[in-house]
Amino acid sequence: MAKQRRGGAAGNVGVLSRAVFGSPEGVVTPGGRGTRRFVRLLPALMIVGGLLFDSQAPPNFTAVPLFVAAPLIAAPFFSLSRTVRTGIAAVLSVLAMRFIDGTSTQVVPVIEFITVLTASVLALVINAVVRRSNEQLASARVIAETAMRAVLPTPTERIGGLQVAARYEAAQADEFVGGDLFAVADTPYGVRLVVGDVRGKGLEAVEAVAVIIGAFREAAEQERSLEGVAQRLERALAREGTRRYGLDAMEGFITAVLAEIPPGAGALRVVNRGHPEPILLHADGELEVLAPSVPAMPLGMDLGVWPDRADTWTMPAGSTLLAFTDGLSEARDANGAFYDPAARLRGRIFPGPEELLSALTDDVRLHTGGRSTDDMALLAVGRPAEGQPVRRTTVKIVGRGDGAER
Repeated sequence: MAKQRRGGAAGNVGVLSRAVFGSPEGVVTPGGRGTRRFVRLLPALMIVGGLLFDSQAPPNFTAVPLFVAAPLIAAPFFSLSRTVRTGIAAVLSVLAMRFIDGTSTQVVPVIEFITVLTASVLALVINAVVRRSNEQLASARVIAETAMRAVLPTPTERIGGLQVAARYEAAQADEFVGGDLFAVADTPYGVRLVVGDVRGKGLEAVEAVAVIIGAFREAAEQERSLEGVAQRLERALAREGTRRYGLDAMEGFITAVLAEIPPGAGALRVVNRGHPEPILLHADGELEVLAPSVPAMPLGMDLGVWPDRADTWTMPAGSTLLAFTDGLSEARDANGAFYDPAARLRGRIFPGPEELLSALTDDVRLHTGGRSTDDMALLAVGRPAEGQPVRRTTVKIVGRGDGAER
C-alpha cells in the first residue's frame, strides 16, 4: 500500500484530543488521582499516538491497532457518550489518514476502516454490559449494607448511665458484610455486652452473627449470671448446627468476649471464649489487659463440656472498657509487626469512648498504611467520672481510608 505522508495530519492532534476528552465526566476508574488521570487520557493518547505514528512511519506500517484499542479501553471506564466520542474519533482518524494519503478506496484501508468501526461498536456493547454490572453491584452493596445494619444495629449513645461508642471497620472499602459483631443491652443485672468474631465471611457469617445477636439479646435479659448467657449462646449455636445438618466444629466456631457492668457497684465481670483480651483504660492513662484466669474454647467448638467462669475486675468512675476483634490486634505493618493496642494506648487519656475509637482507628490505619486485611469491630463502654456530662457520639462504618456515617 502506497502512502503519501503529510505533516498536516499531526497538526490536528491537539484539536482532536480536546474534542474527545474535554472533561473528566463519566470516568469511573478506581485508585489515586494519578491513576484516574492516566486512564482518562489513555484513549486520547492512543489516538494521538496513532496519528503521529501513521504520519511518520514507513508505508508498510499501520497504526490501526492503536485506533482499535482506544474505544475498547474507554468502554469499561467512561460514560456512554464519551465512549461514543472516542469511537467516532478513532474512525474519523482512520478515514482522515487514508484521504490524506489518497488510499481511501483501496482494499486494505477499507478493511482497516471496518475493523476500527467494528471495535467501536463492540466498545459500546462492553460499556453497556459494564454499566449494567455496576448498577447490579451497587444494588447488592445497598442490600448488604441494609442487611448488616439490621443484623448489627448501632448501640445508643447512652445505655444504663454508661457512655457507648462502636465502630465496624471494613477491610475493603464499601464492604459491609462480615463476621464481626457487637451488641450492648441494659438488663436487670446491669449493662451487658458481647463482642465476637465469626470464622468466615459473607452471608454464612452474617447468618451466624444474627444467631448470636438474637440469642444474646434474649439471654442477657433472662439469665441471672454472665456464665448463663455464654451457655445460652453455646446452645443457640448447637441448635443452628442441628438445623443445618451439623456444622463442622472447625468451621463454625465463634470467638467472643462477654462483659457485665452492674449498676453503681464499680464492678466488671468478663467471660472470654477464645477472644482477644479486652482492655480497661483508667482515667489517669493507666490500663489493664483483662486476661482470663482460665482460658476457654470459642463458642461452637463441640469438644466437650467446659464450664464458663467469669472474672471480676474493678471499673472505677472515669474508666473505659475497650473490646475488639482480632482485626485490630492482628493488623500488621509493612514489616509484618502486629499492632499492640495496649502498648499504643498506655499513658493516653481520652475524653470519652468516641474519642478513644477515633484515635484508635486512625492509629491502626497509620500502622498498616491503609492495608488492613481483616474486618475490625470495636466497642468502648465508659463509666463517666463524677459530674462528667455524657457526650453525644457518632458511629461510623468505614472502609479502608474512607467511610460513611451511620
